[in-house]
Order: sequence, then structure tokens, then C-alpha cells
Amino acid sequence: MPTHRIHFSSATLLLLVLMTFMACAPKKPAVSMDLAQESIIPVPVSVSATNSSFELTDASDIYVQTGSEELVKIGQYLADKLNPSTGFSFSVKPSTANPGDGNIYLSIKEDAELGDEGYELNITAESVHLQANAPAGLFRGIQTIRQLLPANVESSSKQAGPWLMASGTIRDMPTYAYRGAMFDVARHFFSVDDVKRYIDLIAAYKMNGMHLHLSDDQGWRIEIKSWPKLAEYGGKTQVGGGKGGYYTQEQYKDIVRYAQDRYITIIPEIDMPGHTNSALAAYPELNCDGKPRELYSGTEVGFSTLCTKNEVTYKFIDDVVKELAAITPGPYIHIGGDESHVTKKEDYIPFVNRVQDIVLSHGKQVIGWDEIALGTLKKNVFVQHWADEDNARNAVKQGSKVLMSPARKAYTDMQYDSTTQWGLHWAAYIEVDSAYIWDPATLIPGLGPKDVLGIEAPLWSETVDNIEEVEYMVFPRLPGYAEIGWSAASARSWDAYKQRLAAHGPRLTAMGVNFYKSKLVDWK
Repeated sequence: MPTHRIHFSSATLLLLVLMTFMACAPKKPAVSMDLAQESIIPVPVSVSATNSSFELTDASDIYVQTGSEELVKIGQYLADKLNPSTGFSFSVKPSTANPGDGNIYLSIKEDAELGDEGYELNITAESVHLQANAPAGLFRGIQTIRQLLPANVESSSKQAGPWLMASGTIRDMPTYAYRGAMFDVARHFFSVDDVKRYIDLIAAYKMNGMHLHLSDDQGWRIEIKSWPKLAEYGGKTQVGGGKGGYYTQEQYKDIVRYAQDRYITIIPEIDMPGHTNSALAAYPELNCDGKPRELYSGTEVGFSTLCTKNEVTYKFIDDVVKELAAITPGPYIHIGGDESHVTKKEDYIPFVNRVQDIVLSHGKQVIGWDEIALGTLKKNVFVQHWADEDNARNAVKQGSKVLMSPARKAYTDMQYDSTTQWGLHWAAYIEVDSAYIWDPATLIPGLGPKDVLGIEAPLWSETVDNIEEVEYMVFPRLPGYAEIGWSAASARSWDAYKQRLAAHGPRLTAMGVNFYKSKLVDWK
């Protein structure tokens, strides 16, 4: 039988020797890092450190549990966050198990304690494994992964590594079901891109609600096809006399989809019976005297009211709610109800009672500012506390839960101090410490944790007209509100929080956020 000799060139032999050496060489030891010392906001429920690290490299990939397009979408969100700054090209691949070998794996496991938004994050030198009971939990956990990577991971351009994460296990879930922000797009109109930017910023801190204040005296901001002049005429101005604007229903649906992809619920608000001058200008029949009102671009409140005794008013409300409900997949419609000073109480109460029925008839739950507690609240109606503690207590007596937005603590249009360029101070000056040091469960005597739906931080826009000014008023207070809503009161302290917040300075800068650099925080 003939034999064959295989001849190797010297270069080939050298290559084989090098490959053998590399295969047998020990791995570079992991860098020692302490997960318990990482600056995570909101602070997690449980952190167990193993004092090692995981390194994300150009050989890493993102794997998701096989069989779910929703998980692929979540994995792609993470890839889209990581690719620009790392310069890597992460792809999303299916897998039935954690592949290890320097990769990230996202999977669902049955774990009732985690609820819909909780997650468990296991980081070793070999892999990152994020698990949750539901997809929303994976999305919240991704925000923690972002915060465990260096701050420049948030940059939109390629940055230098290494991309290290401290090792260990985080188990985490929210205290309150609802944690959100309100964006007043009525006093000044903001573009679709501005709203999406705000949604992205609250998503980064695990918030799950965006309340859009879509109508006020100064402008009507949503297309209503059965009452077209609401937007076409009522949306023509804003505070200061600018051109105003409105969202078409297609634009609104685009905003809703964008929020849904980030597991954020859009809550639309049509304020009534007060704060309605834009509607009264567009349709004179909504006024008791049948005469149209002039468009308004000032900042006074409490001077307008729908004619609560005219049947056409309720036809108008039914049509508006019907159209809004059809394009709002979330469970809530906000009916406003605040500062209706020229509506007599004997007219206000039956109005609120009837409007609740209209909203419920279209399959939605009602939220309203705390004044609606003067009426007879229906089942599953939520009252948003902003001013009157008696209203909040009255709501609880009627079986409602309270959404906490106390103006003196949570209004992000309040100035930080007397030198703040934008904002107001009628409720308070709210520095970063004051914004953080309060507990929704104990702020109002007579209310406890079981009475609270959650927390929302409203931004009224009388004094801000672009997204950079909005960011300045909202940040750095918003991460604190997010932590109040997510983390247990027993786990929070100002002294510890301000250290973690300081470490988020470079992260906010990398995200392009125009934030207020409070002197109370030793920014990194």
C-alpha cells in the first residue's frame, strides 16, 4: 500500500505552533470588580458580588431564548444601544440555553416573585445571563446592564474600551406598579421626536408611564376627526403666541408604538371642564352663551369652562374619548378636572360623574387630578394627588388608589432655586435633595402603601419651549423619582443616593442630556 508524505512549509509549521500555544495558553485573568459598589439607579432589591468581571468584546454576541419574536426585538434594542459606542457589530441569535463563551443571553423563566417587571441578572467571567418572568422584566434588566458598563457606552460614536461589567447576581423588582412622568405638550407644543426623546430618557431609569397633557387653554394637540377644528384652529397657538401645532392620529399612534417597544404606557389627558379655552375657541356651541372665545397665549388658569348643562358638551366628550380610546392601547384616559375655578361646584360634581361613565363606556379606566374626588368615584378610578390632601384621603375613602404627584416635591417645572433660568416656584423651590427625600406611602397622613398606585413627575411647559430646556428641568431630579417608585423606602437614603447620582454625571453627558449640575452633588 503506497504511503503519502505531507510536507509543511516553515511558515505553516510556525502558524500551527502558535495556534497550539494560544489554545493551551491560560485565559487572561478577569479584572477584580465589586458589583455591590456599582452606581445603579434605581437601587436594586438584592446585589450579591463575586468580585470578578465580564468583558464584552468584538467576539461577543447577544442570544435570546428560542421561539419568541418579542425577545428578539428586546435583544435588538440592546444591540442598538451597544453597537455605536463599542464599534462592535452585535447580532441577535436564538439559543435554547446560555451559550457562555463571552456572550449575553436573555431568557424567560417562571418566577412569580419577579412579577411583570422584575429580573434576575447573573454575571460571571464567562457570560451575562438576564432572566425575567415576563418580557418587560428583560427590558428593565437591560437598563441595569447599560448602567454596569462604562458611562461612555451611552455615546453615539465609537469609544475606547475595555467594556467591563462587575460580576455577581442582581435580583430586582419594583415597589410600585406605576412610575412615570408627565409631559405638557399643550402650553408649548413639542415635536414627535421630542416626545420620543423624553420616552427614551425615562425608559433608561425603568419608568413605565408617559402621561401626555394634550389639551389646555393655550392649545389642543391631538387630531379629532369628528371635531376637526379642535386641532386645526384650537392648536394654532401656544404660550407667548408661537405657532403651536398638533399630532395627527397617525403621529400619535407612532408615539404609542415607540413607547410600547420600551414597555411604557401612554396616558392621554384631555383636561376638563376647565383648561378648555382652545376647545371653546374652536367650537362656540361648547360655551353656554354660544359665542366663540379668543385663542389664548397667556399663562393664567381657572378662567375657562365647558358648559356642563348642555347636551352637546357630552356629545363632544363622548366623540373625543371614543376616538382617543381607539388609538390608545393602554388602560387609562386622564380627564383632568383641576383648577376649574369658574365651574360651580354643583355643576362640577355631576359633570365629573357623567364623564367617568363616558370613559368607562369606551373600555378605559379613569385617572383625574385630585379635585375629581369631590364627585362619586366609580370602581377602578385613580386620583392623581397634586395639591389637596383632603381630596386624596376622600379618594381612598371611596375605594380609589392615589397616584402621587405632590407639586411641592414632584413638579419638575419648579425651579431648583431662585437663580434657575426656567420654571416657576409657586409650589416650592425643589433642589435635588428635596425631590428625593420623601415617601409616597407616608407623605399624606392617613394614607399607606396599599393606597398608592405609584409616582408621577409632571413637567408643565409654560416656561420651556424646547427639549434642551425640558431636560434641564427634569434632570437630575428624574432618576430620584424613578428610585422612589422602584425601590423600597428602607433601601433609600440621600447620602448614598447622591454618591450614585454623582457617578451618573458622565453617563448623562454621554447621553447628551442637558442637566442641572446641583452643588449638592459631587459630580464625577
